[in-house]
Amino acid sequence: MKFFAVLALCVVGAIASPLTADEASLVQSSWKQVSHNEADILAAVFAAYPDIQAKFPQFAGKDLASIKDTAAFAIHATRIVSFLSEVIALSGNPSNEAAVNNLVTKLGTDHNGRGVTKAQFGEFRTALVSYLSNHVSWGDNVAAAWSKALDNTMAIASKVMAH
Repeated sequence: MKFFAVLALCVVGAIASPLTADEASLVQSSWKQVSHNEADILAAVFAAYPDIQAKFPQFAGKDLASIKDTAAFAIHATRIVSFLSEVIALSGNPSNEAAVNNLVTKLGTDHNGRGVTKAQFGEFRTALVSYLSNHVSWGDNVAAAWSKALDNTMAIASKVMAH
């Protein structure tokens, strides 16, 4: 679960400028278009940024093609996507802001000790946006909603990251 937090921190935030209900709806509906592609999402991140794959001891140093279809990869990818789905579902409702902040902060703190850097959060963000923009109905409004969500989560991440 090394990058569990990275994915969480790079998806939904509720801090400085919470998502409006409309923005949350755009993030949620686009996420629903791909949330069943768990292994493909994680593989896209690993392919774009092998340094992220190296943070996962069970996948470090292995050929992505040889691990992508394994049970271990599927289980890990499903855990990540399921958690993200939960956090995304909480977005857009002001009464959920504290819960989202607490979840993301805890995961960020847990993973900070594992050497996850701010630069890797940025890499993950880039890979996730690239995946989304190529696999969902993507327009300026969806891009703006995701950008705001990612900016918010980076603000949370920055509070708990030492690097």
